[in-house]
Amino acid sequence: MPNTRQAEKRMRRDAKRRVRNRQHLSKMKTYIRKFRRMVEGGQVEEAKQFLPQVVSVIYHTASKGVIHKNEASRRASRVSQLLNEAFKKVQGQVS
Repeated sequence: MPNTRQAEKRMRRDAKRRVRNRQHLSKMKTYIRKFRRMVEGGQVEEAKQFLPQVVSVIYHTASKGVIHKNEASRRASRVSQLLNEAFKKVQGQVS
């Protein structure tokens, strides 16, 4: 238990922030998971339409300080790379 009033306040503040951070992180992970399922399921066109939303959520999470901006860039890059690889596979099958 906290010994000072300042420590009590910090505990309350940290609890609120923890809940908020978990919400942002959970939303981001859910969007990425949905995107991956689309790509793996062969829904490449739908995934292409969904990509801007996924990237937006990733960068929004970084803007809130939940993840570092470099981590956001890395995640966005990997999501885009996944879509590009899926397009290459689709084009290879069509040709």
